[in-house]
Amino acid sequence: MEKEKAFLLWFDQLERKDVAIAGGKSSSLGELTSHVDVPVPYGFATTACAYRYFFEKTGLYEKIKTLIAGLDVDNSAQLREVCAKVRQAIMDEEMPQDLQDLIAQAYKELGEKVGQADPFVAVRSSATAEDLPDASFAGQQDTYLNVKGAETIVAKVKECYASCFTDRAVYYREKQGFDHLDVALSAAVQMMVFSKAAGVMFTVNVATGDDKNILIEGAWGLGEYVVQGTVTPDNYTVNKATCEIVEKNVNAQDIKLIRKADGDCEEVVVPLDEQNEQKLTDEQIKQLAECAKKIEAHYGCYMDMEWGVDERDNKVYILQARPETVWSRRNKENGAPKEEKKVTTDRKVIVKGLPASPGNVAGRVHVILDPSHIDEFKEGEILVTEMTAPDWVPAMKKAKAIVTDSGGMTCHASIVSRELGIPCIVGTKSRGEAATTTIPDGIDVTIDATHGVVYEGIIEEPKAEQQAQQVVAAAEYFPPTGTKIYMNLGDPELAEKYAALPCDGIGLMREEFIWTTYIHEHPLYLIKIGQPEKVVDQLAEGIRQVCQAMAPRPVTMRFSDFKSSEYRDLKGGDEFEPNEPSALLGWRGASRYYDPKYIEAFKLECMAVRKVREEFGLKNLNVMIPFCRNVEECEKVTKIMADCGLSRGKDFKVWLMAEIPSNIILADQFNKFVDGYSIGSNDLTMLVLGCDRDNDTVSHIYDERNLAVRRAIRHLIEVAHKDGKTVSICGQAPSVYPEFCEFLIKSGIDSMSVNPDTVKFTKKLAAQIEQRIMMDALTGKGRQEVEGLNW
Repeated sequence: MEKEKAFLLWFDQLERKDVAIAGGKSSSLGELTSHVDVPVPYGFATTACAYRYFFEKTGLYEKIKTLIAGLDVDNSAQLREVCAKVRQAIMDEEMPQDLQDLIAQAYKELGEKVGQADPFVAVRSSATAEDLPDASFAGQQDTYLNVKGAETIVAKVKECYASCFTDRAVYYREKQGFDHLDVALSAAVQMMVFSKAAGVMFTVNVATGDDKNILIEGAWGLGEYVVQGTVTPDNYTVNKATCEIVEKNVNAQDIKLIRKADGDCEEVVVPLDEQNEQKLTDEQIKQLAECAKKIEAHYGCYMDMEWGVDERDNKVYILQARPETVWSRRNKENGAPKEEKKVTTDRKVIVKGLPASPGNVAGRVHVILDPSHIDEFKEGEILVTEMTAPDWVPAMKKAKAIVTDSGGMTCHASIVSRELGIPCIVGTKSRGEAATTTIPDGIDVTIDATHGVVYEGIIEEPKAEQQAQQVVAAAEYFPPTGTKIYMNLGDPELAEKYAALPCDGIGLMREEFIWTTYIHEHPLYLIKIGQPEKVVDQLAEGIRQVCQAMAPRPVTMRFSDFKSSEYRDLKGGDEFEPNEPSALLGWRGASRYYDPKYIEAFKLECMAVRKVREEFGLKNLNVMIPFCRNVEECEKVTKIMADCGLSRGKDFKVWLMAEIPSNIILADQFNKFVDGYSIGSNDLTMLVLGCDRDNDTVSHIYDERNLAVRRAIRHLIEVAHKDGKTVSICGQAPSVYPEFCEFLIKSGIDSMSVNPDTVKFTKKLAAQIEQRIMMDALTGKGRQEVEGLNW
């Protein structure tokens, strides 16, 4: 019999081109079974032909046509009422006997093929319009797990047919322009995987579109709780090229959905000793990644897959696969006009979560805890709820943003938000506080879904004239350079203005400016009067302005480097600062941070950095330790930082100011505690030449171009590079002396950080020098070094 006329087909009779015959899910299961070398539980599928036969024999087409006439899907109450009547009409009809017999016989044969009498199966709905790159209806029809017995299977197939008319399915079809009576449904009857762990995976980062890695999410028990967002799953990132695990985030899980021995499923509590365990072994993660690569290679597009690990043999199975729909076709920008609202410049974090769908918006919160109140949700509000379900789609469509207590990057709220282009933050409970209990209903908030942060109030946006300046600056062309050109910055309020400059980030952010401009008071004095939070909050706010303006470009902030005389000028400073004859060479930089007299103040600086990175979600912030005289000081300071939650890692770098000869001479030992160096050429020149840079009497001797200084710099670069460390310079010499810039680039410096007014000049100068070096290498006729620069 031809496929188009068959009522039932086995998986190995189906291919992905058979969507019109068996729907997206069933045809994809057939494709995987027949053509891809991955483990797929076997089964069969009823066809679209069988669905239409049932509807024609029972007269359902005419009944449904009458029921849906005049339906307004944007009217949630009407949509719910009409869909309920349609589903009841389907359930009231008896399935034709010949179709019942065919399904029962196939179920018996499935048991014989796998060697099990009355096997447990999953019955999955598969609509003929789902899983297409331009029409994703995945998850809108029902799935029934852990069912057995021919009569039960037949009943579940009919329930699948009825689920073709759930609120969310009808809503999506209407919005996508599909005729409700043209769409048919297949039911895939698939051997049940007794999942001890299950989840989803993507071959593209669904939040950013980055396709270098495979994203895997997994939780204990059956995968429904991951898809529904009931639990916050582990997430694992795997390098697509090498299948090496790049990152693992293990989340606590207190409940799971499991199969019952006699059929159906139940929710149980996860044993205490398993709640914080990694859900998959590293080997299983890599096995899944290998399967994902094979499937993507076969389909030729980004893929969205579900998987399970069977408790009986620990074997990994692919339960379904479909083309990923968001990054295959980019959504149109939503150009809705902004409302006039009262704005604020304060950034008070209410909650934080996972950035599931990027974007920044502000609006009024509507907290919904019970689905029966969905009808009350208004266009343009921010939906805050425990977790969305497919029935919530009509309300989600109206939302300006969505925030949930539970869920991961691939839960229902995340996927639908990305498809709709709505900013979304999920899993707030796993990051500290549940949104539904922390965000009051009816307040105005600002959603930074790019970083996963909810702020109280509507945050003031950049002024129009600043944005215009950025557009003009962006039109000027600057050649790319291998040497990164960073920028020095003091005043955080200038960050927006200078963000449009062609720099690669901030190489030196001076913390002292925040103290003198905003705080004005000595940190130890603020601790004494019981206001340490003022230090943390004011520092964090100043740092945030810079990091947010520059994101995603890196910002390196230098911890406080006041001299004692400068600290004394702050309110209350007289009580805590010594009178030093030479403050420039006295109690400054790293020597302060571990000193028992100052350590508590330094911890406040660390807390401010942590607040910016974790509460504000600005992970582009790195730090630098100034004026560190010996290796022991460096070790002490980095330990204090680690104790404060600031440990070096793949997204957090600790730099050292190289401004003392000992930093150069002992670079091989300093390398153990830092990720790189930034040469402070002013102090370095002063200390190499023994020349007070502020003394006019000997100022004629002070010169960064001195051979001793250049030898020290080249030596540092060589020693740092041997251990994979980077070297920058944050003095003004490269922008003042072109020959010094050439020396640095020829010596292999990684980056140069210059003042804002010289960024453009230095960028072009570096490009010219790099091109000259390449030409010299090509012709072999370049100028030779005439001075011995190696020490």
